[in-house]
Amino acid sequence: MRATAPFLDARLPAAEPLRLIELGSSSDGFLRILANWTNLLLPSLSREEQLQDYFALCLACHHATVATFVPTDVDTKIRGITWRESRDPQVLRPMLRLALDSRGWTEEGVSVRAVRGVSGHHGEQWSAIAGGLGRLLELGDGASADEALAAIEAEIDRQQAVFDETTADPEGELDVLRVSMTLAHNRGDLSQGMGFWKRTPATAPVMEHLSARGRFALAVRVYQHTGISAEGHRHYPLRAVKALRRSPATLLPLCPFLDEWGGVAARLEESHEVLAALVGGCHKIPGQQGYYRAIAGMRAAAPGAFERAAAHMPNSTQRLLRAAELRKLVDVPRVSFESMMRKRARIALALFGQKPRGTP
Repeated sequence: MRATAPFLDARLPAAEPLRLIELGSSSDGFLRILANWTNLLLPSLSREEQLQDYFALCLACHHATVATFVPTDVDTKIRGITWRESRDPQVLRPMLRLALDSRGWTEEGVSVRAVRGVSGHHGEQWSAIAGGLGRLLELGDGASADEALAAIEAEIDRQQAVFDETTADPEGELDVLRVSMTLAHNRGDLSQGMGFWKRTPATAPVMEHLSARGRFALAVRVYQHTGISAEGHRHYPLRAVKALRRSPATLLPLCPFLDEWGGVAARLEESHEVLAALVGGCHKIPGQQGYYRAIAGMRAAAPGAFERAAAHMPNSTQRLLRAAELRKLVDVPRVSFESMMRKRARIALALFGQKPRGTP
């Protein structure tokens, strides 16, 4: 975690003589768990207690870093592997309780991707809950499974309601695109959480039910039709730029709307490294537009600093920056780009059955 989000060190609370699984009920629960991770190593813990606390540590690390440039690679553990390490519902129930509590963990300082109350963290949360749901169904713990299922269904309804409200907002076209992207990714997280289930007469109907309930059909069609599906969310080209990890100020918002973020990056001492990574990313990720907007934002915020940063890049990268196609896309004014994206959102909504915006 210190390699990917070192700025969290200053936020860690004091150590507490408690089990990790017991530390997660408050809004800063993930920070409390991270501050006390060495408690996991206590020799007095049983194997079952170690499993519970290891799950807690993985869940906290994931929450803290999933929206940073280098997320901790624990997805499979919180969605499947740890749940299958015990057949005892008494061991798994505290893990489910923590997964449910994690819905209340703050995203402040670890993500800037929430839009109208919906974010990718919500998909990560229900993927972990889904991991527990499938295992508890398999083991016959109906009461715990019902609680997990109710939580997922309530979150599906909430996210769908946010999308519906956003599409009804005459000024909400850009947020329609952002929410569509988020719901499409969250749908994938739910599917991945269910991907660890053992198909049984108890789990199969629930899997089919959630697959239908969490389809977000219109949001996914908007996501695909408007081209924002090309943006991705892993951002491998930017991972090597360590300067981007130092502060929450450079956390990346949802693509492709990166003009403001580019202005922040332009003020970094290592802005030439950022610019070089963005230029390289433009060529490595076909169809994306976010990196062009970030470059445009860097240039608009500090033209002189932009030229100096460009001069510090390798010659091969400078040639890429001067390429006609790249310059053409970077030269598009922000207002024109966002106007184009608003139009795409309106067309997609009309095409797939939504009433034209502004009509009664």
